[in-house]
Amino acid sequence: MKLVTKALEKLFAKYPTYSQDGKMYDAVVIAKFFMPWSNFTWYVTEACKLANGDYEFFGYVDGLEGEFGYFTLSELQSLRGRYGLRVERDMYFDCGKTTLAKVLNKNKVAC
Repeated sequence: MKLVTKALEKLFAKYPTYSQDGKMYDAVVIAKFFMPWSNFTWYVTEACKLANGDYEFFGYVDGLEGEFGYFTLSELQSLRGRYGLRVERDMYFDCGKTTLAKVLNKNKVAC
């Protein structure tokens, strides 16, 4: 499966690194990748194409614990599961049209 399509490349250009800085759970999710053999999911909120053609992403990783962080396309592509399974892109995810809060079912707390 191709993880980065032409359509995603255009969307990534609209959300470069630091473009959603400080938004936390209000950040727009521009891509979703997952491991079909585990519960790990990567929600991309920012992307930057590197000089070597790789992509550096920033987003939320939902795995053993949830955390914000940086990861690269090549890191995702290097992961292998049993029987050669690889990380996949959620083809049915509505990229760029929802926030991280909605995806993770996080409710804002009224102060």
